[in-house]
Amino acid sequence: MNPVIALVGRPNVGKSTLFNRLTKSRDAIVADFAGLTRDRHYGHGRQGAREFIVIDTGGFEPEASSGIFSEMAKQTRQAVAEADAVVFVVDARAGVSSQDHDIAKYLRRLGKPCVLTANKAEGMVGAAQLSEFYELGLGEVHAVSAAHGQGIRDLIDLALASLPEPEETELPADEKAAIRLTVAGRPNVGKSTLINTWLGEERLVAFDMPGTTRDAITVPFERNGQRFDLIDTAGLRKKGKVFEAIEKFSVVKTLQAIDSANVVLLLLDATQGVTDQDAHIAGYILERGRAVVLAVNKWDAVDDYQRQLLERSIETRLAFLKFASLHFISAKKRQGLGPLWSALTQAYKAATCKMSTPVLTRLLLEAVQFQSPKRAGMFRPKLRYAHQGGMNPPVIVIHGNSLEHVTDAYKRFLEARFRKEFDLVGTPLRIEMKTSHNPYADNEKA
Repeated sequence: MNPVIALVGRPNVGKSTLFNRLTKSRDAIVADFAGLTRDRHYGHGRQGAREFIVIDTGGFEPEASSGIFSEMAKQTRQAVAEADAVVFVVDARAGVSSQDHDIAKYLRRLGKPCVLTANKAEGMVGAAQLSEFYELGLGEVHAVSAAHGQGIRDLIDLALASLPEPEETELPADEKAAIRLTVAGRPNVGKSTLINTWLGEERLVAFDMPGTTRDAITVPFERNGQRFDLIDTAGLRKKGKVFEAIEKFSVVKTLQAIDSANVVLLLLDATQGVTDQDAHIAGYILERGRAVVLAVNKWDAVDDYQRQLLERSIETRLAFLKFASLHFISAKKRQGLGPLWSALTQAYKAATCKMSTPVLTRLLLEAVQFQSPKRAGMFRPKLRYAHQGGMNPPVIVIHGNSLEHVTDAYKRFLEARFRKEFDLVGTPLRIEMKTSHNPYADNEKA
């Protein structure tokens, strides 16, 4: 097992910047804004041949007893409990605060290996200003600059020095790759609550306030021998309602999470119905070619009449996602989650389905024999053979003559036959037409 290092400190001391530096990534949102990180955020780092796991945490207020700061404190305590070593980050330029003392007292009581790190210390190595941090009672103060990369290697060595070398374990050669599952939707539809229910713990901050999640948080998970990377995302609002720069960063992270996903779970709110923003998010998922499953959360909170209206609304406003399966769930009460998992796995299999050229060509010729494409002037499109051109989403390439005249209606006819044969539920299917070049066309022009 790789050692785990938790980054702990009060808000806006540079923990996320340090996280990105240690993991050599941009996974954590960074901005000059206190309280940006709220959930535990995991990443992998490497120093030479030594690998480790880093946990980024929100601003820690040990004495917080209510509200969002209390939930953030729970996340930090859980991260410290999971960690083998703690890096306590303080602000070298702001000096010691009463909150630093509270955190130091908490860490001393736990007795875990702790490295006191003064961030934002560019040009301050050995400076007298750092001496005040010794009053925290955590030993030597190590000056770093996460933004400039100064002192990072020494920091990692110190954090790992007190930990045993991990035992080498070989992974099975046939181990399945993890499915990247992104949970997307509007703010406050229950995305974090759903993931917490799946995990059986309060892994993510779930609070009755829109916009609680700001970053795209990845959580490893395994079910029935299949590994998943569950990605919780920030809720996507309408453009006109995104005012804060932080929220704009969150939108970018959410769109990136959709782009990198194998399957997207689009979560709707039964109490709010299908909104324009739901349709916009669905349209973006379709545009990016991601496999998708629709789930209506808070189904237990509406009556029969509202359920009928909602079902009709989904049929009309999300008609372009007819290929996606629809599920009605309650994340809080754990209702409907079994069939939802089956649908997510089925959508992934459909998105990565392999279709042989002989079978595709046979289906194509049978479809043409059943119904020929419409004639365009003197020419009737001639469809000769088909083959697979890609996966996730599946792409079928059809070759022939005069294929530019094939109508959209006929493409939908072909798509329906391909979907039925290969059971392509939950994934978009793209059909590309490639017209053969006439070798005598140039001679005729001459």
